[in-house]
This record gives sequence, C-alpha cells and structure tokens, in this order.
Amino acid sequence: MNKYLDAFIDAFTGTVEWTWKSIIFEVPWYTNYFWGLVVISLAVWLLEIAFPWRKNQSIFRKDFWLDGFYMFFNFFIFSIVISGFYKVLGLLFAEINITAKTFALFDISEWPMWGQLLIFFIILDFVQWFTHVLLHKYAFLWKFHKVHHSVKEMGFAAHLRYHWMENVLYKPLKTFGVMLIGGFEPEQAFIIHFITIAIGHFNHSNIKITWGPLKYIFNNPVMHLYHHAYTLPKGKYGVNYGISLSLWDYIFKTNYIPEDSGTIEIGFKGDDKFPKDFIGQNIYGFKKGQK
Repeated sequence: MNKYLDAFIDAFTGTVEWTWKSIIFEVPWYTNYFWGLVVISLAVWLLEIAFPWRKNQSIFRKDFWLDGFYMFFNFFIFSIVISGFYKVLGLLFAEINITAKTFALFDISEWPMWGQLLIFFIILDFVQWFTHVLLHKYAFLWKFHKVHHSVKEMGFAAHLRYHWMENVLYKPLKTFGVMLIGGFEPEQAFIIHFITIAIGHFNHSNIKITWGPLKYIFNNPVMHLYHHAYTLPKGKYGVNYGISLSLWDYIFKTNYIPEDSGTIEIGFKGDDKFPKDFIGQNIYGFKKGQK
C-alpha cells in the first residue's frame, strides 16, 4: 500500500512543481504549456478583436471570465489533482502485466520524426472524435458534456470550457491510442500539443475561417459553430464532432454546414435552466433525474 501512496504523492507534488516552474520560466519554452496557452489565447483573442465575425459581439462576451477560469482549471488545476490517480492506475496495470506496449499494433519509434508526429496526431485526433461522439450519444455522458454546450456566445476560451469528468473518459482513451502506436509520445510531441490548442481556440473563436479546400481535412470555426447549434437536423444528436480534423465527419457523414452567416443560436434545449456558475455546472451531472 505504501508504494501506491508514495506514487500518488510523488505524482501530485511533481505536477505542482512542474506547473510552478512553468509559471516562473524554469522549464524549456517548448514544454511550457502554461505560457504557451497564455500566448496562444492572447493571439487568437487579438485576432477576434481585429477581425470579428459577429461584429455586434462584445470583446468581453457573455461568460468570458467564466470560460477563462475553465481554461486554466481544466488545463492545470485538474491535471494536478488527477495526476496521482493516474500514476496509481499505472502501477496497478503493471501488476497484471499490462504496460504501455501491451496493445501495440505497430511501433513508430524507428520512424522518421515527421512520420511519428503525423501518426501520433491522426490517431489521437480520431480517438478524440470517437469519444466526442459518445459524449453526445449517451445520456449519462451528455449530462456532463452539457457544460461545454452551455456557451451562448462563442469565443476562443470556450474551447476549454468543459466538465472535468470528460477528462476521466478522454485521458484513458487517449492513452490507449498512444499504446496502439508503441506506447510512447514522439520526442517532439509538444509541436502537436501546441497545434491542437491553437486549432481548438480558432474553432471556438469569433473569426470566420474555413481554410478553403483544406476544410475537408481541418476543422474550422464555421463548421464547429454548427456543432454548437441550438437546433440540430431532425434525428441527429450532434453534428461536426471534429476536434482538430474535420475529415472524420466527412468520412462518417456527420458533417453539416447549411450556411455560414455565424448568426445562429447556440446552446441546447433547456439551457435557460442550466446553472450559470462554475460549481453549479460541475455538480449538475451528478444529480439524480438530470438528462
């Protein structure tokens, strides 16, 4: 039992220390996700201000500060809290001989770095797309995903407005995706992480971008806005599930972009009764009778 407790404490304190070192610039710039997130956020926000898609939307839009809090909570505070649990789980799996390479379909460690990064990006994005579909399809998961869809005015920080329970689902599935390719992240994986943060910010921003012909590969704000649409096509529980890549939606016929004015209502039926504060939103899914 002591080894599990020690592992939990070591992981927790290590994550706290790494986060603090990031804040005071004592980690390499390319792994400094704290200031990386700040810089990307400011850059996309400035572009929103300079080139607004919905010109009547305030610079400090509805729930701007709440979304800002979610952004740092989910990216750092929750990561600190949960880190010890993941470390203990890793030890438990090791006890039954399940390691990072147990389910490897192929090992990309000998591939050129660009190939490692490409496969890493594609597989993780598909895992996230698939998980996103599940969040909409099953009522017990949708209860938690409602937090993300409670946004009523879209802006960059809405990207990371989500219930912490989503990490409980996403993290193991993303880890499984990594296990399939040999059980490790490429050395330059930070490039992919920063790219996905930027794409996610842009997808939720008040900027009209479609990427032209590349829209069939990369997700974009026009496409993602319809993912948040209040009114969905008849018989659909969701559309445009893409995270960084849109191609999964085109492949599996979940794409839907009827127009591009950017003026549609977003949210979900009953969102007027959904809690407006952080604590209320995060306990909503645990209450009996919620759907």
